[in-house]
Formats: sequence, structure tokens, C-alpha cells
Amino acid sequence: MSPFPKSPFPVSTVLGYPRIGPRRELKRALESYWDGRSSRAELERVGADIRERTWRRLAELGLEGLPSNTFSLYDQVLDTAVLLGAVPARYREAGDPYFAMARGTEGLAPLRMTKWFDTNYHYIVPEIGPDTVFKLDAAKPLSEVREARALGHETRPVVVGPVTFLLLGSALERLDDVLACYEELLSALAAEGVAWVQLDEPALVGDRTAEELAAVRTAYSRLGSLATRPGLFVASYFGDLGEALPVLAETPVEAIGIDLVRGAVPALDLTGKTVVAGVVSGRDVWRTPPGRALAALGAVRASEVVVSTSCSLLHVPYDVEAEPDLDPALKGRLAFAEQKVAEVVALARSPLRDAPHTAPSVALPAPVVPEERSPYAVRAAAQAEHLRLPALPITTIGSFPQTGSLRAARAAVASGTLSQAGYERQVEAEIERVIRVQERLGLDVLVHGEPERNDMVQYFAEHLDGFAVTRNGWVQSYGSRCTRPPILHGDVGRPSPITVRWATYAQSLTDKPVKGMLTGPVTIVAWSFIRDDLPLRDVVFQVADAVREEVRDLEAAGVSVIQVDEPALRELLPLRRAAQADYLEWAVAAYRRATSGAGDRTQIHTHLCYSDADQILAAIDGLDADVTTIESARSGARILGTVGTFGRGLGPGVYDIHSPRVPATAEVEDLLRRTLSALPAEQVWVNPDCGLKTRTYEEVEASLANVVAATRRVRADLEPSGA
Repeated sequence: MSPFPKSPFPVSTVLGYPRIGPRRELKRALESYWDGRSSRAELERVGADIRERTWRRLAELGLEGLPSNTFSLYDQVLDTAVLLGAVPARYREAGDPYFAMARGTEGLAPLRMTKWFDTNYHYIVPEIGPDTVFKLDAAKPLSEVREARALGHETRPVVVGPVTFLLLGSALERLDDVLACYEELLSALAAEGVAWVQLDEPALVGDRTAEELAAVRTAYSRLGSLATRPGLFVASYFGDLGEALPVLAETPVEAIGIDLVRGAVPALDLTGKTVVAGVVSGRDVWRTPPGRALAALGAVRASEVVVSTSCSLLHVPYDVEAEPDLDPALKGRLAFAEQKVAEVVALARSPLRDAPHTAPSVALPAPVVPEERSPYAVRAAAQAEHLRLPALPITTIGSFPQTGSLRAARAAVASGTLSQAGYERQVEAEIERVIRVQERLGLDVLVHGEPERNDMVQYFAEHLDGFAVTRNGWVQSYGSRCTRPPILHGDVGRPSPITVRWATYAQSLTDKPVKGMLTGPVTIVAWSFIRDDLPLRDVVFQVADAVREEVRDLEAAGVSVIQVDEPALRELLPLRRAAQADYLEWAVAAYRRATSGAGDRTQIHTHLCYSDADQILAAIDGLDADVTTIESARSGARILGTVGTFGRGLGPGVYDIHSPRVPATAEVEDLLRRTLSALPAEQVWVNPDCGLKTRTYEEVEASLANVVAATRRVRADLEPSGA
């Protein structure tokens, strides 16, 4: 038997907790610091206050196992890179290397960012090369242990595990070097009196090669063999551990976390281990059926079974009691982070009895065959004749900066201090401003800037039947960026047109084409908390029908370019390959259903961002959009290596909008020329990586001016038409 742990694992815990603050206190503190209005010390004080309130509240709710080191000023993967010393040399001399890696500086691009597995949370991708020198800096996890202890709480530090960290950085060959840092960390935590440490390994729920499984065995055999260390708890989530479970079970780790919401009860007998059983979902907002949870707990074969959430509660809002506007009947079905902690505690205090649970049987519908548009070549000819765009047409993704006055106006309407008519006049004035800016800069296909929209999903949810929206249901997306996912709880319908008024008003202001802007069905569903009584596919097709009605009304109103965004297409891709083909088949069918009513002259655009879209390029081509715009600038144009067979218009982004830096004209020109080396000029569009909502007008105008200047330089070299 292992001499570890020195203390038994607490009977109830969570794998993590929201960290932005119940009223987005961290968001405001971050943006104040970035703008130079407050100091780093003031920012740190806000973080300390959020941590103190979190530990105090978890203890008040009766939770026994409190996590620490789950708080982050930006991202937990970035924190792990700093912990291990994986800071690229070019950032070390920056005034604040941490935020330089996250956001860039005027002369320094940030690190790549992409989605955290199949969630809408974005992480900073570690940059690890053969010359990366790993050196432990354990100040953050150690200081949080001490901070909590000073407040009367013993905690379990949480760190991204070595295998997942290296897989995210595509550097598994550096395992031996990284393990030396983890060994040093475990020794330091043991010296601090820490009883348990949590190493997060969500990468293990995906398909893993024999080499990767061997790395798991090596890592945890080596860490488990340390003479002095805390108890090792390896946490997995977002699915079944599959072939990684027996590998972990053979190592000296004392506790294994298993997601019993998205995964099944393991058949493997885990006697000799503690199983931290994730029976309360960390990914949705529905109350946990106690019978189902207790049945799962009772079916696990292990020496000890601990009740937990399926994953970190980072992915849900703080407290449903902060939502006075929700229908009481719906509210009674909901559980946010606070309520989920209470569920964990209640289940842990219940006898772990076998409570049979039968999931309701749901008949899957027959595959939906979308209405077909004309072949792309026919449409492309009709659109070229109708739109008469120049070579390398320049556009943006949709949103323009959301100014403080716009946000204040929306708040004033909600409070009754501004009339709806007064608000709409402000929206019209902002649309005209956006149109004039684009005309002056020389863009070719314009947007109205979306000033009427609070969010690309919430706005549609507010106008569709079957959705509810929250007042304070904020969830962190990355850094200071938060969203309020709508709650899709019933059948979806579109009572009336949603975007037609604003699109037609914008078009009336200019002779250049203005895009109608819609969010696609997969993304609306992916970025909502969705009902759990229907298959996901059924829910997506209901939304697709509502989008199709909007496309038809926009076209009838004279809008010639309609963008239907699907940035979440890659995000919902199942982590296991066996389930991916079926998902892509129906997801593509849903998009084609949503856009199938458009005529040949109507140009359909779509957009994807920050989601490793190169992995599903064939499916993106299958969407049959006339033009696809896609993130490329932030990821170093890596998409260009895979686009050789793409058969439609494509706009790999040339401007990273998630950084405040203004790209130089030469930088944009270089990206454009690299794009033209991979694609014929007649297919290439010029655009930013994503929408401009989070930037300032000063940044946007300077950046787009450079984009236009670079495009004109490249156009001048094109043959045979020159400019």
C-alpha cells in the first residue's frame, strides 16, 4: 500500500469554481489595469477578495474539499506555462510578460488562443520548443495555499497535469524535463503541509495513441514514486477516460476523477483507489436528478467514492437567486454554481444506495435532407455579375466597437429612463457612423456594426420563442470577456423578423453592399444552456428553421450578402473520433437547411474563429457557403497549410482583434501574400480574424486603414487587371 495520502480525501468537493466575480469584479479590475487607470497591486487586491469570498462561501455551503489555484487573472493554461517557466524569450523583457503573452503589446503579437476542448472557454496555447528551459516558479499555488490557510481553510491546489499541458503545446517529447518541475512542485507542496494536489488531465478523455498512453504511465509512475509528496488526485472530465483509465489505475495515484455526466460508470474495479465521481454537471444549468446521481455513485467499484462536479464550475454562472426576472417555474428547474455545490453536499450526506434510473427513450428523427441551392459555380457567376466586387474584396466580420454610450442606452431602456424610440434613434446614428467609417476607409462589403446587439447569441435568444435570458448569468469566455448564455428550455420559433429593420436601414445609407448578420443554428445552441429532454440534433434543427425564415426575409428586403456565422462548428465536435462523422453530417445539414432558401445572386458568408478549424476544413467546405472568413492572423496563418482543395471564397484573417495592437501595413501585406501563395486570387477575401466589438474606434480605424493600404499594394501586383 502507498504511504500516501496522509489525510483521507474529503467526502465532497468541486473541481473548480467561477472566478470572474459575482458582479464581474475581475473583468472591471483587469480592464482598469490594462487601461492604466489602476495599478497591478490594485488588480491583485481584487483577485484576493474574490478568492476569499469563494472559499468562505464554499465552506458556508458545507463543502469539505476546497480547491485553490483555480483563480486566474487570465487563463489557467497560461498560469501553468508561467509555473513551469515556459515563457518565450521575446516576452521576458515586456513590462508585464504575463499579459504580453495573453494580449500582446504594440510591437509584440500574443500567443495563439483556441477553445478548451469542446467548451466556449478560450485558453492561451503554450509555446514550447526544443530550446524551452523549464524552471519551476511555484509562487502562485503556494501563496494561495497560505492565503486560504490564513483565512482558516485547508485547500487542494489545482494544476493542469503534465500530459495535458504538453499535448496542448504539441511537445510531449519534453515530458522528462517537465516532470522534473512537477516533482519539485509536489515536494514544495508537501513541505507546505498540503495533503492533496489535483492534476487536471482532460486530454485523456480523447483518443490517445500508444505513445501518449505510455507518457501517462511514465508521468504518474514517476510522480507517484516520490518519497515526499501530497496525495495525487488526477482529474479527468468532458467524457470517458476509456483506455487511459486502466493505465492510470496501474500507477500509484491515490484518486481518479471520473465524469459520470458525460461518461459512463467504469466497468473497471478500482478497489484500492478513491474515485472522485462527477455526478453533478459542471456544464449545464439544470438541477441534478438525485436518483440518477445516487445510482451512479452506488455503481462505482472503488475503495472510496467522493461526490463532486463533473468538471470545474467555471462554465456556469454564480447563483440562480440573482435572477429575479426568470419565470418561477423555469427557475425552479435551474442550478447555477452555488446550487450545484449544495447538490454535491446533499448527495455526499445521503446514503449511497442503488437508486434505479431509466433515461427517457427518445426516438431519433430521420436524417434531414436540406433544400439544395444551385451549384457553387452558377451562384458565383450570378454574384459576380450582381455585386461587381474588386479583386481581394475587403470586409469585416460584423461587429464594430460597442461604445460606453451604447451600453448605457441599453441600460437606460431597461430601467425605463430612455424610451424605445430614443434608443432606436441612437442605434440609427451609430449605424450611420459605422457605414461612413467604412466608406472613408475604402472597404468593399460593409457591415452595420451590430450596435443594437448585446451579444451574437443572446440577441437572437431575446427574439425567439423557447429561450430565456438572464440578468447576471455571466460566464467567462477568456480574460475579461464574459458572456451570458441564454437558456433554451422549450420549442424554438421566430414570431417576427429580427434583423431586417437594421440591415435595410444600413443598406439605405450606401451604394456598397451591406451584409445581413445572423448567427448560425449550431452556434446559437452551442453557446446556450440547452434543454436536456431532446437530442442535440433536434434542437439545432429547430433553430435552423428559425434562421432560414430570417434569411428569406432579408433577401426579400433586398439584402444581397448575408453572413450566417458558425464559430462553434468545431467546438461541438465530439472528442472521440467514433462520434465525429455523425455530428458533422447533421451539423452541416442544419447549416445548409438554414441557408437553403437563398437565391443564386445572394452571397452567403460564414465565419469561424479560434477553434482549430483546419481540422474540419472538409466539413466547412460542405457548409456550401459562398465565402468563409476564418481566424488566421493570431495562429500564424497555420490554416493556409490545409486550404489547397478549398473550393469557395475564403478570407483567412489578417488582423488579430483580440489584441489591442495595431498591425503594421507590412505585416498585413505579408499575410496576404502568404494567402495568395496557397489560394488563387479570385477566391481570396481580406478581413480581420473576428468581430471588432471589444476594440476601440481608434484601434479599429488605424488597423483597418493598414489593412486597406496593404490590400491595395497587393492588388497592384495582380495580373491581368492590376488594381
